Amino acid sequence: NNDSLVLHLRSHSGEKPYQCNQCDKAFSCKSNLIKHKRTHTGEKPYQCRQCDMAFSQNSILVRHHITHTGEKPYHCTQCDKAFSMKCRLVLHLRTHTGVE
Repeated sequence: NNDSLVLHLRSHSGEKPYQCNQCDKAFSCKSNLIKHKRTHTGEKPYQCRQCDMAFSQNSILVRHHITHTGEKPYHCTQCDKAFSMKCRLVLHLRTHTGVE
Protein backbone atom coordinates (compact mmCIF):
# COMPACT_ATOMS: atom_id res chain seq x y z
CA ASN A 1 0.00 0.00 0.00
CA ASN A 2 0.97 3.65 -0.21
CA ASP A 3 2.01 3.94 3.46
CA SER A 4 4.46 1.07 3.04
CA LEU A 5 5.91 2.69 -0.06
CA VAL A 6 6.38 6.00 1.76
CA LEU A 7 8.20 4.26 4.62
CA HIS A 8 10.37 2.35 2.16
CA LEU A 9 11.32 5.54 0.33
CA ARG A 10 12.19 7.20 3.65
CA SER A 11 14.58 4.35 4.40
CA HIS A 12 16.53 5.40 1.31
CA SER A 13 16.22 9.17 1.68
CA GLY A 14 16.86 9.28 5.41
CA GLU A 15 13.81 11.51 5.86
CA LYS A 16 12.61 11.54 9.48
CA PRO A 17 9.61 13.84 9.75
CA TYR A 18 8.51 12.75 13.24
CA GLN A 19 10.51 14.75 15.78
CA CYS A 20 10.49 14.13 19.53
CA ASN A 21 9.60 17.32 21.41
CA GLN A 22 11.65 16.19 24.44
CA CYS A 23 14.99 15.50 22.75
CA ASP A 24 16.64 15.70 19.34
CA LYS A 25 15.63 12.25 18.08
CA ALA A 26 13.58 11.97 14.90
CA PHE A 27 11.86 9.02 13.25
CA SER A 28 10.66 8.02 9.80
CA CYS A 29 7.59 6.30 11.25
CA LYS A 30 5.04 7.81 13.65
CA SER A 31 4.66 4.57 15.63
CA ASN A 32 8.40 4.59 16.40
CA LEU A 33 8.08 8.13 17.76
CA ILE A 34 5.20 6.99 19.99
CA LYS A 35 7.31 4.11 21.35
CA HIS A 36 10.26 6.45 21.88
CA LYS A 37 8.18 9.00 23.82
CA ARG A 38 7.54 6.32 26.44
CA THR A 39 11.23 6.54 27.38
CA HIS A 40 10.52 10.10 28.54
CA THR A 41 7.12 9.51 30.17
CA GLY A 42 7.88 6.12 31.71
CA GLU A 43 4.55 4.85 30.37
CA LYS A 44 4.32 1.06 30.34
CA PRO A 45 0.93 0.16 28.88
CA TYR A 46 1.64 -3.55 28.33
CA GLN A 47 0.93 -5.42 31.58
CA CYS A 48 1.82 -9.06 32.21
CA ARG A 49 -1.25 -11.01 33.33
CA GLN A 50 0.85 -13.42 35.39
CA CYS A 51 2.90 -10.98 37.42
CA ASP A 52 2.94 -7.27 38.09
CA MET A 53 5.56 -6.37 35.50
CA ALA A 54 4.70 -3.87 32.79
CA PHE A 55 6.49 -2.92 29.58
CA SER A 56 6.68 0.00 27.18
CA GLN A 57 6.39 -2.22 24.09
CA ASN A 58 4.26 -5.26 23.34
CA SER A 59 7.23 -7.09 21.81
CA ILE A 60 9.04 -6.91 25.16
CA LEU A 61 5.96 -8.28 26.95
CA VAL A 62 5.80 -11.19 24.49
CA ARG A 63 9.47 -11.97 25.18
CA HIS A 64 8.80 -11.72 28.94
CA HIS A 65 6.02 -14.33 28.79
CA ILE A 66 8.64 -17.00 28.13
CA THR A 67 9.84 -16.55 31.73
CA HIS A 68 6.49 -17.92 32.88
CA THR A 69 6.10 -20.74 30.36
CA GLY A 70 9.66 -22.05 30.52
CA GLU A 71 9.60 -22.28 26.73
CA LYS A 72 13.00 -22.53 25.06
CA PRO A 73 12.41 -22.07 21.33
CA TYR A 74 16.05 -21.46 20.36
CA HIS A 75 17.87 -24.78 19.91
CA CYS A 76 21.58 -25.29 19.36
CA THR A 77 22.34 -27.26 16.21
CA GLN A 78 25.65 -28.48 17.68
CA CYS A 79 24.34 -29.99 20.94
CA ASP A 80 21.11 -30.57 22.85
CA LYS A 81 20.95 -27.22 24.64
CA ALA A 82 18.01 -24.84 24.16
CA PHE A 83 17.46 -21.23 25.21
CA SER A 84 14.59 -18.89 25.92
CA MET A 85 16.27 -15.96 24.16
CA LYS A 86 18.04 -15.83 20.82
CA CYS A 87 20.88 -13.72 22.22
CA ARG A 88 21.69 -16.48 24.71
CA LEU A 89 21.85 -19.04 21.90
CA VAL A 90 24.20 -16.76 19.97
CA LEU A 91 26.49 -16.52 23.01
CA HIS A 92 26.34 -20.29 23.50
CA LEU A 93 27.25 -20.97 19.86
CA ARG A 94 30.58 -19.28 20.52
CA THR A 95 31.50 -22.17 22.82
CA HIS A 96 31.41 -24.43 19.77
CA THR A 97 33.32 -22.08 17.45
CA GLY A 98 35.89 -20.79 19.93
CA VAL A 99 34.97 -17.19 19.10
CA GLU A 100 35.00 -14.93 22.16
